[in-house]
Amino acid sequence: MKVTRREFLRFAGTSAIAAAGASLLPGLIPGLTAGDVEAQDVKWDKAPCRFCGVGCGVLVGVSDNKVTAVKGDPESPVNRGLLCVKGYNLLKIHSARDRLLTPLIRTSPKTTDRAQFRRATWDEALDLMASKIKDARAKHGETSVAMYGSGQWTIWEGYAAVKLYKGGLRSHNIEPNARLCMASAVAAFMNTFGIDEPAGNYEDFEHANAFVLWGANMAEMHPMLWSRVVDRKLSSPGTRIYNLTTISNRCSDMADEEIIFKPQSDLAIANGIARLIIQRNAVNEAFVGKHVAFRSGKTNIGYGLEDKFAFDDEPREVLFEEYARFVDEYTPERVQELSGVSPETLNRLASVYADPKVRVMSLWTMGVNQHTRGTWMNNLIYNLHLLTGKIAEPGNSPFSLTGQPSACGTTREVGTFSHRLPADMLVANAEHRAIAEKIWKLPAGTIPPKPGYHAVEMFRALDRGEIKFLWVQVTNPFQDLPKLGRYRKAAAERDCFIVVSDVYPTRSTELADVILPTAMWVEKEGAFGNTERRTQFWRKMIDPPGEARSDLWQTIEMAKRLGHGQLFEYDKDKYPIPSGHPASDASKTAGFYMEKALFEEYREFGLGKGHDLAPFDNYHKARGLIWPIVNGKETKWRFRENNDPYVKNGQGIRFYGNEKIEGRAIVWLRPYEPAAEAPDAEYPMWLCTGRVLEHWHSGTMTRRVPVLFNAYPHATANLHPEDARKYGISSGDRLRISSRRGSAEVYAEIGGRVTPQKGMVYVPWFDEDVLINLDTLDAFCPISKQPDFKKCAVKIEKV
Repeated sequence: MKVTRREFLRFAGTSAIAAAGASLLPGLIPGLTAGDVEAQDVKWDKAPCRFCGVGCGVLVGVSDNKVTAVKGDPESPVNRGLLCVKGYNLLKIHSARDRLLTPLIRTSPKTTDRAQFRRATWDEALDLMASKIKDARAKHGETSVAMYGSGQWTIWEGYAAVKLYKGGLRSHNIEPNARLCMASAVAAFMNTFGIDEPAGNYEDFEHANAFVLWGANMAEMHPMLWSRVVDRKLSSPGTRIYNLTTISNRCSDMADEEIIFKPQSDLAIANGIARLIIQRNAVNEAFVGKHVAFRSGKTNIGYGLEDKFAFDDEPREVLFEEYARFVDEYTPERVQELSGVSPETLNRLASVYADPKVRVMSLWTMGVNQHTRGTWMNNLIYNLHLLTGKIAEPGNSPFSLTGQPSACGTTREVGTFSHRLPADMLVANAEHRAIAEKIWKLPAGTIPPKPGYHAVEMFRALDRGEIKFLWVQVTNPFQDLPKLGRYRKAAAERDCFIVVSDVYPTRSTELADVILPTAMWVEKEGAFGNTERRTQFWRKMIDPPGEARSDLWQTIEMAKRLGHGQLFEYDKDKYPIPSGHPASDASKTAGFYMEKALFEEYREFGLGKGHDLAPFDNYHKARGLIWPIVNGKETKWRFRENNDPYVKNGQGIRFYGNEKIEGRAIVWLRPYEPAAEAPDAEYPMWLCTGRVLEHWHSGTMTRRVPVLFNAYPHATANLHPEDARKYGISSGDRLRISSRRGSAEVYAEIGGRVTPQKGMVYVPWFDEDVLINLDTLDAFCPISKQPDFKKCAVKIEKV
């Protein structure tokens, strides 16, 4: 749909909350009251939300094999009965008119403007795929096949994919789209604590009295958690909120201080705060002396712009005195020069961390992670908490937020990255490979030791002709990737057979050779793991339409055709299909409870290693459980005695992921280094991309919900009023935004909910009609391999 300027102006001013109308008030669909629902034969069951990584609890009302109502689960400890505007519209994501219902096989060349497909049977489509995989491996080797999934995989879907590719096909070329959103957080958890995921949980929001947002627009991206921040501020006098950001956003409405900084300069700000903590003698010396080690690594580490870019850090042990000399260079005056943040503001921020009476949560997401020094920036935030001992206790929490419902549970914990195995194990570690081979009943030496391609390099390899078969599940890479033009062109022109499993037509299905219709959310049985280490299960509630099948069923059926069906054979007597709720397609086909069999095998990886999960049946009895779970008890705060069973009596605090260095966490020396690309005379503006409240990721689901589409039908280019005057731009004008890589056309918006700093344009990427990633740069953090979607140079012009 294209809109006129007049239509745009009408839509642009529409509030999503107002547009949602009746669906928000009773928590039901518009036009259907609570009384109407009660009058129908509605069966309710629980499920975690399908969207962001918060993991909100949803009560799903089903009648006549349809989702007829949703409402927030009042018993959920996550959202306590509330949902955001997307959550309240979950019931509409299944039933858009263009739902994919049958397998499709391409009949037209990819280079033509209009893709044409014919209907196929599942056997025909899967047999074709299997023949292409076998042919690619025979002619080009095991690493010529790849899989690209996401943090929207259920836990067992991701686990089955890992088992097939790493244990069956002997290819580590499996990656999730979480490489684009959470890899920097993972890398920093690992090199700081030796184990992944936050020490705290959502109860920290009720204990903190200061919140520092480091590049996190929580009001739109994590609204249910933001409601807890706001509730804490309003109910606890003296609670403060600081919004560190490059764009003015809705978090600033409640913040005590909005702190606008120049792109990339958060590195300098964090080091400047550390310097002031030391100068004020506010270092918790007892904590640091017993629980902290100091390390430095390489500097001037590059930006990953070259194909086959390789980087290995070289950590060096240093003492506190060297660290103090290092941060001493970041004086308030130098920080102001680099960031634009005044010395007075820097001192106020330092006071938050330095005051032992203030319990502080640091919160961040894509602003820190999608960063060419994303791992470093995560490290620097941890430094502030480690220097002051403000960690692993209620209210004192450095808390990395996630953007997908199972970015933690599936991509990180299951290990669907090219270098990982379940429970933080690594494919390069011989002991870890041996553990996986034992659990999977594989001959020793089956799993190769060399990691596969990370996400950006995977698609570069596709362009180089090294990937001959690519299977995409639950994601939309040919809209989502940075430097998108290169990879769309490669998908169209290179000799690579591409399969896309999805629910609706997307910018990726249009480049596929085979399209597989997929079951979604409550059309299948599932499990997600959220930001606070909470694993949540749900039952299948309705049948998928047409011939749609779950990704789990698809993966197992492919394994059979490739001669690896034995990977998914389990004791039928041990795992009988349950009565009382509908069985999944995977279980029906197998003749046993496939989800339970896979989960019980998967949890073997983490038992006794700080990743303990509860038995399968326990999760259906709870609103999720926070791991590690030992002797049936959750661990809400890790690393601290009496809360974490892995910390022995008398140890107090133990960062047991780093036992080789006496259980100490690491403070890293990480300098400020500039962005990979900055504005110049030819391209004088920064481009920052992101999301909006109403839409999620590439809009595949949310743009098909009328309420959400009408509230925000198309992406807009947000500009600072002074830049608008400079370029003669008004709201509703159509702009062309161009970089050295490509261009996109989009309507301007001035004075909306987001206002970038001067010299920056902000464009969300949910709109398939506005492929803003044609502009973005595929520079990435050399440690995490996560690309930077927040900083590249562009020019703007009216069209």
